[in-house]
Amino acid sequence: MSRATPHAPPVTPAPPPPPSAPPWAALAGYAATRVLGLLALTVAAAATGKDGWHRLSGRWDAVWYTRIAEHGYGYQVTLPDGAVHADLAFFPLFPALERAVSTVLPVDAATAGLLLSWAASLAAAWGMYAVGAHVAGPRAGVVLAVLWGVYPTAFVQSMAYTETLFTALAAWSVYAVLRGRWIAAGLLCVLAGLTRPTAAALIAAIGITAVVTVVRERRLRAPVLLGTLLAPLGWLAYIVYVGVRQGSPTAYFDVQAAWGNSIDGGVALARFIAGLPWPAALGLCAALGLLAWLIVLCARQRQPLPLLVYTVAVVVVSLVGAAYFGSRPRLMMPAFGLLLPPAVALARLRTRTAVPVLAALALASAVYGAFTLLGSGPP
Repeated sequence: MSRATPHAPPVTPAPPPPPSAPPWAALAGYAATRVLGLLALTVAAAATGKDGWHRLSGRWDAVWYTRIAEHGYGYQVTLPDGAVHADLAFFPLFPALERAVSTVLPVDAATAGLLLSWAASLAAAWGMYAVGAHVAGPRAGVVLAVLWGVYPTAFVQSMAYTETLFTALAAWSVYAVLRGRWIAAGLLCVLAGLTRPTAAALIAAIGITAVVTVVRERRLRAPVLLGTLLAPLGWLAYIVYVGVRQGSPTAYFDVQAAWGNSIDGGVALARFIAGLPWPAALGLCAALGLLAWLIVLCARQRQPLPLLVYTVAVVVVSLVGAAYFGSRPRLMMPAFGLLLPPAVALARLRTRTAVPVLAALALASAVYGAFTLLGSGPP
């Protein structure tokens, strides 16, 4: 009579390894959304007799970056109401890269800005895929990258703006933290801090995650300490530079206040809503409610701490300033973690269902982008 063999404990499958090769599906899907946007802009520009290319590289903030790339800092404009807009409001990495590219390649600084933005947008899509694949699987990572390409203000991703460069650096920094590569995360955060003031959200994410890691492990490892100390250096370096240049420790914040971008805790937003007709105010409150619901879904999804803190911090920074309300959706665009819950939901659908949904969103985003660029333009 054979002896009974005890049942072996169930083997828990190991999590999928991080992506080690370029995620072609995510990059192709994202690129398709941006090509569609450019096609819509080209058709609309031809129909209206306007210059669509100029809208991408020669207007709004793109002009300020080009001027800094060509002449350095020191330019300012005095508006009829007496407000002074100085170019010191713009962080230095993007115009520095514009200058470098225009020096190496036979293109002007404005065209270099477009090339940089487009290249950075692919790096951002890849970084979002890496984060999404790490958290929820490769299929969700692909959908996440495509959803970012159909974001309502995704047309800015095709402009000579800093959103794509900053998002690429932030996504890869968050991914580095998720993989325990603290020094890499800190170095990427340094670059992000030289790109946009929103880097404060990324600095907070790295710092809070580091504290939780130290408490959990009951020890402070050198890479954690070094990465955390590196993280704020880029952001702080530019704040100090403006302070020294202007002779005031609060100079950078004074410059931003002159642009109407001071932090007021959301007072300007509340006043804006209160001044709207009630149907518009109700619609805007519904949109803010949807935003709050997405944040709740991110928390219920148990997103990793660095991603969740980064996402929430970007949203908060975008809402507590006194900037023009129309710019806030663009300012929140780097908070790609908001798109992870719908990305997971779409990833669960069959391909024949998910693809038409994403295609419809891409078409709507392209048409809206062309309409906005040829109209009042991005706020």
